Amino acid sequence: MGEHSIVVVGANFAGLGTAHYLLKHTIPTLAKANSATSYKLTLISPSTHFYYKIAAPRILASPDLIPLSKALLPIQDGFREYSSDQFELVIGKATAVDERVKSLTVEGTYEPINTTSVKYDTLILATGASSTSAIWNLQGSHEITLAALKELHDALPNASSILIAGGGPAGVETAGEIGELYPKADKTILSGTSRLLTRLRPAISDQAASKLSDLGFKVVNDVKINSTSKKGSKTVLELSDNTTKEVDVYIDATGPRPNTAFLPQSWLNQSGHVKTENKETLRGPTDGVYAIGDVAGYSIGSVFDIFDAVRPLCGTIYADLSGSEPTSKTPLYKQNLKETQLVPIGQKAGVGAVFGWKVPSFVVWLIKSRDFMIGKAAGNVTGSEYVKA
Repeated sequence: MGEHSIVVVGANFAGLGTAHYLLKHTIPTLAKANSATSYKLTLISPSTHFYYKIAAPRILASPDLIPLSKALLPIQDGFREYSSDQFELVIGKATAVDERVKSLTVEGTYEPINTTSVKYDTLILATGASSTSAIWNLQGSHEITLAALKELHDALPNASSILIAGGGPAGVETAGEIGELYPKADKTILSGTSRLLTRLRPAISDQAASKLSDLGFKVVNDVKINSTSKKGSKTVLELSDNTTKEVDVYIDATGPRPNTAFLPQSWLNQSGHVKTENKETLRGPTDGVYAIGDVAGYSIGSVFDIFDAVRPLCGTIYADLSGSEPTSKTPLYKQNLKETQLVPIGQKAGVGAVFGWKVPSFVVWLIKSRDFMIGKAAGNVTGSEYVKA
């Protein structure tokens, strides 16, 4: 019997969802259709844990509001139902791809540091995107993020000046949390563009700016950070308006960059994302390679670009591996481009829109502001969202 190796690189929302769906549905169906081939899925993760980064703005503001025990969860625990013949978790960071022999070089991220090679027949790239700071996502061992969060938790209560760079949801949500918790500090948020929350209509951006102003934040537009340096315990910021600012706490909430440094250049588009030749099928730049989530060229960075894509991607993989022709039942990915974003501003308010409809603050509170949907964290690890095909 021949073995077909399916490798998923990345274990955040996209990688975990794809791995679970393949194991629960796609691979069993393939095994029935082709009894001469066995299928094994290998998940490569730089961390032993999954970090529910949706809740990061509240987690970083205080260690007490959302316990890390609810947001930082062991990955292996979510895959105990699968045998070693079906599933393997490899802890490490992919550092190179040899497309000629179809193998990945994986460097360990925990002591002792080892390097290994992982063969693939089918490769799913779900490596996401990384921010400058590890407070937003796991950038290797989860201990790096724990240390970064502790440093911030120690600094915030004594800070007299706080500056947040980045006017997207992460920056605005973080400002809302800090504004409520630290009313006496001098607080500034730099949108980096002409306004906050540029994916939402200007009226909603203005509403967000007003709420942050009520929480004591100065909202500054059209100014970016050129460089940073340390001066004792303070951070010195060189700004694009040729001014310099010293602050006790600096939080970089600017946009993340795709984790694609290990991939062949021919696989990437001009922005450094993995080419997805067909948005409906999510096929990648070469046969047997696929991409999903923030690392993929089709994505605009929305969570819908992950959750709405898992089933279509796995349907495409099934069609490719079974040799079946697409039918009317073959799922195709349809991207949600309507104005959709819910942005908590503190624990009791927020702004946003859903499918083009502006929603009132209490709806944002009901869905997200109360607890950043932390109750859904464990389901990402266990795959409970993908029990049904």
